[in-house]
Amino acid sequence: MTRFAALMILLVLSGCASEHGTCLLASQQRMAVVELFFGRDIPGREPLTDKEWSGFAASVASREFPNGFTVIDGDGEWRDPATQNVTYERTKILTAAVANVPELAARISRVRDAYSHMYRQTSVGLLSYDACGQF
Repeated sequence: MTRFAALMILLVLSGCASEHGTCLLASQQRMAVVELFFGRDIPGREPLTDKEWSGFAASVASREFPNGFTVIDGDGEWRDPATQNVTYERTKILTAAVANVPELAARISRVRDAYSHMYRQTSVGLLSYDACGQF
C-alpha cells in the first residue's frame, strides 16, 4: 500500500469518527432520542381519556424518564400484522432525549409493557436514534 493510500484511508476513517462521535456545537452532548407511539383506542370500551393518560404519564413515564419528556397528540394508522386490519386512532406521541446508558432498553420496555398491559394494546410503537442535544 502506498503512503498516499494509507493517508487517504486514515483521513476517511477520522472523518467518519468525528462525524458520528462529536456534536455540531461544543455545548451539545450525545444522547438517545426515544419516540413512543401510544394508541388511545381501548378494546371493549371508550378511548383512553386525558385523565387516564395523565395518570399513566405521571406514574410510569415520569419514573422511567425522570429528566423529562414531551407529549404531543397525533392521528395514527396501524396495520395489525396478525389480522391485516388497518386501525385509525388518536395517538399520544412521547419524545424523550436521554443519556444512552445500558439500562435504557429496560426502561423503554417497562413503559411499553405497562401501557400494553394496562390498556390492552397489541403494540406501542418505538423509534430510537442517536442525536446531539443541549438543555
